Amino acid sequence: MPVPAPAPAFPISRRAFLGAGLSALLLPGVASADRLAAPSPDLESFIRSEMRKANIPGLAAGYARDGVVRFAQGYGMADIAQQKAVSANTMFHIASVTKTVTATMIMRLAERGKLTLDEPIARHLDFAVVNPRFRDTAITFRQLLTHTSSISDARYYEIDFRQNGRDAELALPDFLKQYLAPGGVNYSDAACFSAARPGAAWGYSNVGFGLLGLLAGRIGGMDMREQTRRDIFAPLAMGHTSWTIKDTPQSHSAVPYDLVDGAPVALKPVGFPDWPAGMLRSSISDFMKFVAASANGGRSGGVELLGAAAMAQMLDMRTPAGLPEWLSGQGLGWMESALAGQARPNHWGGDPGVFTAVYLAPATRSGVAIFTNVDASAENRTAVKNIADRLFQAAA
Repeated sequence: MPVPAPAPAFPISRRAFLGAGLSALLLPGVASADRLAAPSPDLESFIRSEMRKANIPGLAAGYARDGVVRFAQGYGMADIAQQKAVSANTMFHIASVTKTVTATMIMRLAERGKLTLDEPIARHLDFAVVNPRFRDTAITFRQLLTHTSSISDARYYEIDFRQNGRDAELALPDFLKQYLAPGGVNYSDAACFSAARPGAAWGYSNVGFGLLGLLAGRIGGMDMREQTRRDIFAPLAMGHTSWTIKDTPQSHSAVPYDLVDGAPVALKPVGFPDWPAGMLRSSISDFMKFVAASANGGRSGGVELLGAAAMAQMLDMRTPAGLPEWLSGQGLGWMESALAGQARPNHWGGDPGVFTAVYLAPATRSGVAIFTNVDASAENRTAVKNIADRLFQAAA
């Protein structure tokens, strides 16, 4: 069950690299083949060494600068049994890194005047979402985006909503009504909402991001998955990105692994109903286009993901009460913590058999991402942070 990681690690919950070929796709936001950086021997050696130390079966890594993907590479094995190597097009379950996409979709709607961040969400819903301890205090979009809504995952962790090997059968609206609305089969005054007034304190909430996805669908006039395909994935030519297990081709899928006595054991992928919080699957060649835009004022190549002001607002870090010590700030979807002594906007993700991370350096318009197909561990977290730092050095 995904939970926030203990300090000093970043909360890895989705809900808290041995050479394979480089794939350079001639798509928006991606450098052409003669401009895509060839991996230096030192970088290659470093990544492989970190993989060996952390016993990572497969990994994909990339970096971008000035809105252009400069490097995207796969390492190790996507499927050990089939001896299938990771490529730049291998699709990994990116877990809670998904939240950065959901937050971006909400900001696109805000840019179009469809919502304001500080308005109550209630008028967009057909069921009540009210903290029973503070019935006079409205929950807003900003609170959901910053994990300060007081919607709690405590009850969520008591019930295992995951389904092994397939997408969740419980629809997002039903999941949310059953969890958040009084009288719902999974509703609890004590466990579905925290003791803090909405807006008063930080509390990581997968359910809150599930609610953002539903709200985006209601306000945008179509399921948020369709909106992201139309407004984000298609313009950025992200052809190896999917919201569902069933739409992730097995030929492109990274098998998730657990380490048992140091040996990788294959797991089934997991599906869960609050898909806006962590169900996205994407390749490094695809997702680096999103990272490139996020690090570059919202623009990658000729595609404007967000306006510069909206992108800056997402990365404007605050320090709400209750922010855990491993974080230095909370933005809109994005968080902030130290990497090699420098505060970086970022997000981590973890679920059974996957561990992922993305970091931005807006001052240099650079971004990096690392996907792995193994459970999070202290060794894996250290390796991913070390690789992220080395990628930023390569991007400089």
